[in-house]
Amino acid sequence: MPQRPKVHLVDGTYELFRSYFGSPARTNAEGAQVGALRGILHSMIGLLRQEDVTHVGVAFDHVIESFRNDMFAGYKTGAGVPVELSSQFHPAERVCRSLGLVVWPMVEFEADDGIASAAARFAADEDVGQVVICTPDKDMAQCVIGDRVIMVDRMRKKQLDEDGVREKFGVSPASIPDYLGLVGDDADGIPGIPRWGAKSTAAVLREYGHLEAIPDDVSAWTVKVRGAATLAGNLAARRGDAMLYRDLAVLRTDAPTPESLEAMRWTGPADDFEAVCDWLGDRRAPSRVPAVK
Repeated sequence: MPQRPKVHLVDGTYELFRSYFGSPARTNAEGAQVGALRGILHSMIGLLRQEDVTHVGVAFDHVIESFRNDMFAGYKTGAGVPVELSSQFHPAERVCRSLGLVVWPMVEFEADDGIASAAARFAADEDVGQVVICTPDKDMAQCVIGDRVIMVDRMRKKQLDEDGVREKFGVSPASIPDYLGLVGDDADGIPGIPRWGAKSTAAVLREYGHLEAIPDDVSAWTVKVRGAATLAGNLAARRGDAMLYRDLAVLRTDAPTPESLEAMRWTGPADDFEAVCDWLGDRRAPSRVPAVK
């Protein structure tokens, strides 16, 4: 009986940022910035060279802003992103398509929502052996299910299953949005609630699970944490903010990622791959592409 395939879901925006800050700046013959593009191309080739990688989807933030910016004015925007990086956003999608990968450019949604949507769908597919989310982004920890849906930090070669999420954050995957609502998330512009640090938040959420269950009155708390009175008071005064911040952290599972399992299978580079490599000025990439498994 053939082994059920793994589905690898890649945060393309994270990969592009990592390539931009970790790869040498380069321009092509036309003067366009291509350093991050070459970096992400070789990163994706490296992924495909792994023995168990056969089905791959890559989600990108086609634009930085999303529906969450309508929910909260302080949510992350494209402000401050270097033009040398932002100019490579859309070409990155073309580069990954030319390699033959399924690409999901998110406009109303974010790349994280695209990954969450695909993860939920393929986790429910009995023909899928495992879903592997390729990103270290803590937002994605809410998508982890046992060892069926896991996260992998490819750079640090670490993976998180459900037990790993509990060990790292102190809470279950289901409580990650509540955790981020209280602690905050600087990367996404979520400020959190004052004095709610990682340790105290984890301790309280291990007891109560979700924001709604945490009493306003500290005398009703059934968990002991340092500074409990201050924490309870701050939450009681800003519970509406905390609920909003949690809503911002909840990933959607209805983003457009319609491809079937068979459509996710990598079948080799597209017809324009060598032309794209020529545009990048990268003569090494074609020789590194593995054979189709």
